[in-house]
Amino acid sequence: MSQLLTVNLAHPHAADYTAADLTGIDKRPADGSVAVAAPGPRGTAGSGVAGDTVGDLRDHGGDHQAVYAFARKDLTAWEKELGRELPNGVFGENLTTSGLDVNGALIGERWRIGESLVLEVTSARIPCRTFAGWLGEKGWVKRFTQAARPGAYLRVIEPGEIRAGDGIEVVSRPDHGVTVEFLFRALTAEPDLLPRVLDAGDALNPADAATVRRRLESRERAARPGSSPAV
Repeated sequence: MSQLLTVNLAHPHAADYTAADLTGIDKRPADGSVAVAAPGPRGTAGSGVAGDTVGDLRDHGGDHQAVYAFARKDLTAWEKELGRELPNGVFGENLTTSGLDVNGALIGERWRIGESLVLEVTSARIPCRTFAGWLGEKGWVKRFTQAARPGAYLRVIEPGEIRAGDGIEVVSRPDHGVTVEFLFRALTAEPDLLPRVLDAGDALNPADAATVRRRLESRERAARPGSSPAV
């Protein structure tokens, strides 16, 4: 059975590795139930999880990154590789899960958590300098990228309250093949996959869809006779 192990909330602090005044990447398990709802557009709203904090509203948060989920099995794998303890929430995830294939989830897949909350998978987490600075591991962005286990961002379809121990049910899956892992690989190390990402259609985070189209257009221009090589 898929289960929510913990709901994690930020303990904000200032840091020299982020462009914002503070970061909410340090998340720790909450006690009791936590409300989750759509926060609003990127740039004006942060997390969809009540009591959580997003420091950089320009690049994080908003409706299509309302919630971030990461599998406990992947944290455990990183524990073995890094030789250090990684408690739930340390990767900045709001939801630490068990028994759920987070990276194999399809873009547009919907999860019901607890009695009423319904979330939809929208995108993959792309590692940034804040993540690298927080973990303090040499070459972290490259290592995380090579592993291709990014965890999933989700938007809120139906708001609700959740708590540790709630069950997670996959209630619908689209018929395309664009998983969280596939999207991540396309946006990072394997750009030849980009054309297939658009199969996910309107379920894609609009920012990701725009990035994919821009990169494809750039490649098309570079391939035309007489064009200068793409930089």
